[in-house]
Amino acid sequence: MSRPAPPSGAAPPAQAFTSDGEVIDLPPLAREICARYRSEFPDEEERYGPVGIEWCLHDNQYLLAWAIQDARDATVVLSDQAVWLAGILKARDFPVARLARNLEIASEVVRSSPALRELADSTSEHLAASAVTVAALP
Repeated sequence: MSRPAPPSGAAPPAQAFTSDGEVIDLPPLAREICARYRSEFPDEEERYGPVGIEWCLHDNQYLLAWAIQDARDATVVLSDQAVWLAGILKARDFPVARLARNLEIASEVVRSSPALRELADSTSEHLAASAVTVAALP
């Protein structure tokens, strides 16, 4: 079985911002999402190896940035970005249902995170709605 190469190119966003400019550090949130995700899908260690965690962190930092931006000022539509990512992952034989579950986990993590302040509930709702959208894809 061929394992994917590590992420390359532009680094994922490390920060997002609240409406009043407060910094939200994305890596700690992404690490929590990936830890919960990997505990639900331990088979990914064998399939993807350590590169799987690198991709999990990479993709989740983008998903979090898009979700926060959507919640903050709607200059990005998270569900559109999630559908786009689902298409890429599907082409790479990644089970898209797992992306939907990842979005649910992300929703749970951000809802309980004080780091998101006033954006926590709205960001969580955008992630949950995107999970439903991705789960409904053919």
